[in-house]
Amino acid sequence: MDLTDPPRRPRGESIVPMINVVFLLLIFFLMTSRLSQPEPFEVTPPDAAFEAEPDAELVLFVDGKGRMHFEGAEGKAAIAKLAAAGKAGAPVRLRADAGLEAKTLAGILRQLAAAGLSHAELVVRQP
Repeated sequence: MDLTDPPRRPRGESIVPMINVVFLLLIFFLMTSRLSQPEPFEVTPPDAAFEAEPDAELVLFVDGKGRMHFEGAEGKAAIAKLAAAGKAGAPVRLRADAGLEAKTLAGILRQLAAAGLSHAELVVRQP
């Protein structure tokens, strides 16, 4: 009868430090990332010789046919929701399609002014 201890298998590498590193990386990327809503429809900004980064936080999307969208609301409801979300005189970023007619854009700007949003910044791109 053999009463000696059975031979022990060599212990493998611990996986705990690797799991710690993965969780630290996950926390880092979650803390440094900025999540945003996807655009409601494809918008191609008009070309311009000068491009400045807009300062406005509120974004109104306008497609080539004049359809407006702001945080789930469309049309006149989008402007009402935009006016409720913004303070008086708060700038609004317009992401309008390059195919939008100027008279339609002028009408949208009049609607924004009537809602109390008199400062608008049009998003453009350099050709």
